[in-house]
Amino acid sequence: MKRFLFALFALMVSMPSLSAAEKSAPKESEAYKFADKLIKKMTLREKIGQLQQFVPKKGVVTGPDGGVENIEESIRQGLVGSFLNIRSTKRMHELQRMAVKESRLGIPLIFGFDIIHGCRIIFPENLAMSCSWDIEAIERSARIAAAETAAIGIHWTFSPMCDISADSRWGRVSEGSGEDPYLGAKISAAMVRGYQGKDLSADNTIAACVKHFAAYGAPQAGRDYHTVDMSRFMLIDRYLPPYRAAVEAGAVTAMSSFNDFEGVPASGNRWILHDLLRGELGFKGFVVSDWNAVHEMVAHGTAANGKDAARQAMNAHLNMDMVYGDYIKYGEALVEEGEVSEKTINQLCREVLAVKYQLGLFDNPYKYGSQNKSEVIYRAENLEFARELAAKSMVLLSNNGVLPLKEGVKIALVGPLADNARSQLGSWRGFGEAKRSVTIREGLEARFGKDNIFYAKGCDFRNAIEGGIEEALRVAENADVVLLSVGLSHKESGEATSLTDISLPAPQQALLDALKGTGKKIVVLLGTGRAMDIRNEVEKADAVLLTWHGGTMEGPAVADLVSGDKNPSGHLSISFPYCVGQLPLHYNMKMTGRPRKSPQHNSKYLSRYTDAPNEPLFPFGYGLSYTEFEYSDLKVVTPNVSMGGTVKVRVKISNTGQCAGEDVVQLYVRDLVAETTRPVRELKGFERVSLAAGESKIVEFKIPTSDLAYCHSDLKVRADSGDFLVWVGADSNAKLQGKFAIR
Repeated sequence: MKRFLFALFALMVSMPSLSAAEKSAPKESEAYKFADKLIKKMTLREKIGQLQQFVPKKGVVTGPDGGVENIEESIRQGLVGSFLNIRSTKRMHELQRMAVKESRLGIPLIFGFDIIHGCRIIFPENLAMSCSWDIEAIERSARIAAAETAAIGIHWTFSPMCDISADSRWGRVSEGSGEDPYLGAKISAAMVRGYQGKDLSADNTIAACVKHFAAYGAPQAGRDYHTVDMSRFMLIDRYLPPYRAAVEAGAVTAMSSFNDFEGVPASGNRWILHDLLRGELGFKGFVVSDWNAVHEMVAHGTAANGKDAARQAMNAHLNMDMVYGDYIKYGEALVEEGEVSEKTINQLCREVLAVKYQLGLFDNPYKYGSQNKSEVIYRAENLEFARELAAKSMVLLSNNGVLPLKEGVKIALVGPLADNARSQLGSWRGFGEAKRSVTIREGLEARFGKDNIFYAKGCDFRNAIEGGIEEALRVAENADVVLLSVGLSHKESGEATSLTDISLPAPQQALLDALKGTGKKIVVLLGTGRAMDIRNEVEKADAVLLTWHGGTMEGPAVADLVSGDKNPSGHLSISFPYCVGQLPLHYNMKMTGRPRKSPQHNSKYLSRYTDAPNEPLFPFGYGLSYTEFEYSDLKVVTPNVSMGGTVKVRVKISNTGQCAGEDVVQLYVRDLVAETTRPVRELKGFERVSLAAGESKIVEFKIPTSDLAYCHSDLKVRADSGDFLVWVGADSNAKLQGKFAIR
């Protein structure tokens, strides 16, 4: 184990540039000096109080059992370090004033909230945003969210979610960045930078939270809160990179996950929270449990009771107990009985106080929520940006030429998502307001004119409406084309929304079938927070545009794309399965001794299904455009490189179509002979490229050999010498191939 820890540490410290956390070291040092002085004045009970987070009884409850009675008295006694889910700025300031003026030491509270993909302005759900492959835009979305959040009074968001997931049965797949660790790492770091900025004490930045540590995205059977069973080898290779990237970007808080790892729940797992997160990744901030996760170790069967759970969590180096209250109930007794040392309590408290200091709360406890909200919230340029990001996140999955629509076209707009202001905001909508959403119906009416849009709901998400199909058929009669806005509601996305059936609900399929019978051209606008089985829709529709849950400005973004005012440019960050039986499904599967595509292709005894293809319906990285892109002239500039060097690959991309467009140029590699089995392909570079019709561009990728490192059987992370294949193209099935070697 020591060899593994040393190797992982050596790999990280060898990186040439300083991390954001390292650059902020002087401020961090100052914060700890302040915390150390304050701790000397605190009683044991007050120190434990800083380790407790509560939700008021009238707060937003996002889990079982929550809320604390008589919060005012608890604050006065110094028994609360943080609150979550308070929506009122006035109430936050009231509680803060109580903590600062009426408690013995006047230690300010820290207020947290789930700001996941926007605060007032809601951006597309995270899985959708990741399909933009636009790292700068994603960072900007977090920066806007931070400014609006700070203006409301919140100091801390429980984001980014860094969990890799390849199983769309799991509802929380919507909160992450898909199935790939390389793309996920880029996005996680960008969101931390966006939230925290360059100065965490500024009044327009908030604390980020690396969650859920660790491996929460791989629950068995795709069922939320379920067991995770994987090797350290797999954790290091596939799941750890986004967490690591967020820590290196300077995230000051982290959240433990609900699941167990190697049989030990994460909230009480010292290897996860202390040895790995702090010892190897270099995390310096504080860790909060997920909702009631400390006490839930009793249900896991690894703690006898709440007291035992608190003991395990404290000794595992979990700083803050979210909601249930076991730290407050049992912390003092655990110290008095010698089960937890006061030195441990001091360290846990020290890290919480340091973050509060870095946020500037000791200098001005009321600065958050004191801004002029009208100058920060719903700014016009930010709404326009939300529209642009929503369009970039949408993916054109199929098109037989019906899109873009012609001017003057008569449109039948049908479906439960066509005029649904709430569902388009998706899960975890922060402080988003449905009344400020611009729906698809409103967006199309503004673009094409109200007289050209004929609307009918047709059905609910999972229930037929009496006369609904008949009404849909009537509006279709007057139209040239049908836009069918179907999918899953916001209630079927996010936490506690696991599904075994990820196909379109039956009433919506019946609506599609009825409209198909009219002979009209049909464009499916698919709204969802997860990948789905959409074979039926692709077969019957003339085009499928994946709109996701697009946020506040979804409607105008859809209008921009179907009209051709903008060209679709999104590419999938998660594979769309052919059927649910393929799940979990990811492009970067391991090599096997009997691959389906092998010289023995006529043999029965290969790794394949007998009733379905191995391949997904739409692969990772896939996305169409209204124009055509051609890839050519792949050149490996450095066919032989030394260990520690950089591989350079160039490719030519040309827009051979009739209109301007953007494509995501993607580079994949395979280590041909490795010490352990390697993926058939791994993403190692990408770039969004904008080209006018007829324009070409040379794109160059630079791949440090350190990016080709992987976890060996001895748990050491290193790159191998040897031969590699490289592919460049528009998705994970890229055909253009080259070769290089590390000597």
